[in-house]
Amino acid sequence: MIPRSALSRQLPCPIVSPIPRRYLSTTSPAQNASAPTSANTPVRPHGIDPRWLTMMKRRVGKCMMFGLKPAQVDDAGKILQQLARDWRELIAGSEGFLTDGKRRGLYRHNVVWGEMVRKQNLSNLRTHISTGSTNAYDIYCQIGCHGHVNNVNYVRYAESARVNWTRNIGNHIDEANKKKWLALLSSTGIGLILRSIKVDYKFPMKFPDKISVYHKLVQDPSASLSSQSAFQLQVMIMSEARQRPAARCYEDIVTYDYQKNRKTPELPPFIFEQFKDIWDLQEKAQKDWQQCILDIETKVRTLEVESWDRADAVEDTGSASQ
Repeated sequence: MIPRSALSRQLPCPIVSPIPRRYLSTTSPAQNASAPTSANTPVRPHGIDPRWLTMMKRRVGKCMMFGLKPAQVDDAGKILQQLARDWRELIAGSEGFLTDGKRRGLYRHNVVWGEMVRKQNLSNLRTHISTGSTNAYDIYCQIGCHGHVNNVNYVRYAESARVNWTRNIGNHIDEANKKKWLALLSSTGIGLILRSIKVDYKFPMKFPDKISVYHKLVQDPSASLSSQSAFQLQVMIMSEARQRPAARCYEDIVTYDYQKNRKTPELPPFIFEQFKDIWDLQEKAQKDWQQCILDIETKVRTLEVESWDRADAVEDTGSASQ
């Protein structure tokens, strides 16, 4: 793995999700009620457990193992269908990421074989080094690699998604200022410069896989960006194979005037106005999808109480004679 310091620079202050505490979990409400709490317990930076989706499926499966009535089987099937259909929205949307087609940066983008780091026979590598036919980067790519996606590619995913995120605003959301939004990606007038990026790797992705990448504003524009030239974005890189975030990035971006060769004194008005709308949509999406998660948890808990979590519960072992 590439050292994190080689790929990223820390932002001046930590950036966390607006969710202040962990209230969404993989356990049932009854289990949560009896769980001990401590003032010294660290606060999770995100409100949903990354394995929440897997645990929901397992909990429904356990209910089915103990036997369900036809109506309960239908309820269980609807829950599983909802998880299969909306898993991206449940995970990303519950943190405030906007996941619709006009907002997302990358959707089901293929992870290709060539993006993985590969091993090479050390004897052949020594020959290349001695003859000067390989450089330091090639040496890294050929030593200590484990067949996972090269860490550098996560930064590229985030960059490609950020470009699409910006273009989508101009093409689909703010068509009146389309030229200005597209011009942000050039160096002729007002543009965007990535000042720093921090990457938190969650697990090593491997081929084959598909990723979806989402961006969201970290700060309320009305409260913090009215007189600033910089803004921060949070990025979620979602693995389809694991159905959870493979990495999270934190981007610090500056609006720069290339004609004057300096930062802009404040965000251009067309950016600021759109950011206010985006923030409101993020807040609404977060509340809506968090409520959706709570509704699913309630339905699953109801199935548990009606199946295995009752005094006379007996596991359904099939129709074999006793």
